Amino acid sequence: MSFYEKGAVRIQFEEAGFGFPLMLIAGGGLNSTISGLKNNSPFNAIEEFKAEYRCIAADLRNANGGQSSGPLEVDRPWDSYADDQLGVMDHLGIDKFMVLGFCIGGPFIWNLLKRAPDRIVAAVLVQPSGSRPQMRDLFYDNNRQGWGPALTAKRPEITMEMVDKFLTKMYRTDPDFVFTVTRDFVRNCQTPVLILPDDVPAHPYAVAMEAAMLAPKAEVSMFPWKEPKERIPLAVRQIRSFLRAHRPGSV
Repeated sequence: MSFYEKGAVRIQFEEAGFGFPLMLIAGGGLNSTISGLKNNSPFNAIEEFKAEYRCIAADLRNANGGQSSGPLEVDRPWDSYADDQLGVMDHLGIDKFMVLGFCIGGPFIWNLLKRAPDRIVAAVLVQPSGSRPQMRDLFYDNNRQGWGPALTAKRPEITMEMVDKFLTKMYRTDPDFVFTVTRDFVRNCQTPVLILPDDVPAHPYAVAMEAAMLAPKAEVSMFPWKEPKERIPLAVRQIRSFLRAHRPGSV
């Protein structure tokens, strides 16, 4: 475990393996942690890819159960997380990299593609989060209950009023599609992306497939790929082939 620090921000990250850099983003919403990446994902991406890639994973800023901390930037929630993700890569001296993310990693990846389009070589979005028209407040409600109270209990300077403003800006100000970018952005995105859709309330199939149809260099996995569990290795094999095909220096 190592730490990246910038001002009041302190991000715990971990590296494993050697090769072209691959950023890994755990699911779990705002409680996204390295531990969750290893223990609560459909597959352990670090174990699967460290033989070929320099895998870099981090605890999300202010995730309960993690060791990363920093201010609650109520006016720029998504970008504050992107600052941390790009900051870790800068700290490691990494310019270009690939990224694989679960769940909330989907919106994070789209934001990274907007913020640093020339740095990200290819991206894999696994069971990406998206906004269901019938459940617009799902993420606001879940995080207000499952993230905010524990955070304010250990950080008295952060109030539930601040949490409410943060989550409102994050999930209610523009509660559509993938939260972080527009359909026009996806339509014009030239980065190769592989999307593995899911279909539970937080991971709407329709949104994942709409993004896949819009993005000009998108590929999509079979569906369902998590059930039966015997299909998961096949999905991982597809991810491996996709990453190899877009890794710099590949033939």
